Amino acid sequence: MGDGKTTYNYWRRRGHVVDVSDTAHSVIVLLFVVVFVRGVTQLGDVVYIVCQSSSIRRFSATTHQRLTDIDAKGVRRPWDIAACERMSQLYVAEWECVWRVSPDGADIKRWLPKSPSDTISPNTLSVTSSRLLVTSFGGKQLIHLDAGGDELRRVPLPDYMHPRHAVESPSGTFIVGHSNTQLDQNQVSEVNIEGQVLRQFSGSLGEQLRIAADSRENVFVADWKYCRILLLDAKLALRRIIIDEHQLNYRQPFRLCYMEQSGQLLVGFGVSNSVAVFDVLRR
Repeated sequence: MGDGKTTYNYWRRRGHVVDVSDTAHSVIVLLFVVVFVRGVTQLGDVVYIVCQSSSIRRFSATTHQRLTDIDAKGVRRPWDIAACERMSQLYVAEWECVWRVSPDGADIKRWLPKSPSDTISPNTLSVTSSRLLVTSFGGKQLIHLDAGGDELRRVPLPDYMHPRHAVESPSGTFIVGHSNTQLDQNQVSEVNIEGQVLRQFSGSLGEQLRIAADSRENVFVADWKYCRILLLDAKLALRRIIIDEHQLNYRQPFRLCYMEQSGQLLVGFGVSNSVAVFDVLRR
């Protein structure tokens, strides 16, 4: 747990910033080697953060204190983390597999793929109603799984679509942040289970898009390049910029986790090695 340094230790406008480095010395080391916050999620009253190591860092969402890290043995280079409230499980994406981790770290298992013949290259994850959605490196498809890890479907995507992150919407479609190789631009698209594009948002966007959605089909978009977070409506029309570059202090948002019950948006930043918590319910 490092030196016991207080985390969530200063405010920046409306954002509450969490330093996930262990000590002042390690901050310097981490900045030199450019260790990214790879993923952030919340399960119950605990915030979980993965970086470039096997440790899953834990913080109390209420007291903001550092809790005991989870030593996720076997996990070498995590790319993302997602939580399922219904199943009370965490899922960690690595290059060729997905790990399932209990909230206290007592049960850690290589969960996917179930068969050596299965091929997945998970990049990012999301969970909706206990169903896991995997966005693969370099793939033109989404992998949709049930709570038991059994594959429900593979959603084919158009050839021009290079997905970065995707979430399942309340209506059963999929919201995908992606690059469009035909138009040489970045977009947020809604596709059905056949991969047909229903609608798109094509505003000026950077390449590293991350998505979160609520039960009313509002969509949050983290725009890494332009240091902002957008709010889109159910038709993917821009409602407003809810967090701008000034509130983010010009840091680039790399990961998102929206907690609808509390109205809080957890934003992970890569290079600055921190996580900010914004109250967006009142915005």
